[in-house]
Amino acid sequence: MLADVTTLSEEFREIKGESEERRRARLNRHIRTNARVAEALAEKNQRDLQSQQEQEEKHRLAETLDRDIKSWAAGKEGNLRALLSSLQQVLWPECNWRPVSPTDLITSDSVKKVYKKATLYVHPDKVQQKGANLQQKYIAEKVFDLLKEAWNKFSREELR
Repeated sequence: MLADVTTLSEEFREIKGESEERRRARLNRHIRTNARVAEALAEKNQRDLQSQQEQEEKHRLAETLDRDIKSWAAGKEGNLRALLSSLQQVLWPECNWRPVSPTDLITSDSVKKVYKKATLYVHPDKVQQKGANLQQKYIAEKVFDLLKEAWNKFSREELR
């Protein structure tokens, strides 16, 4: 990094008639600025590399997790009550989701209440804030999408 700063500082231009003190102050500012730029660029490159690695890992996880999520949702597509009553089958234990009995999902109001609660457990932003690992984030994202689709169907058909 020092070599980069030296290379960048070689671009520093002298100004005729400038005092030595002023020239030194400008040179120091130039060097500090170049150091900050180099540091910011290194951080950005590190974030990009981490993001790329995360995407690759996500694709590897998708192969196994998609199978599990599809088997959970099989036959329940669009059936919000069935999805909510079996949510514990697909969620990880640390999320602390408590199973909901189908008998607790009889009324539209109770379905709405449990749906809202479930979205708090699997909302991708909330899961991210709780420091979930990549596998948990992936599951939450897919489950959230399936629940949202089922909610849209439920609200069209039952919440008129």
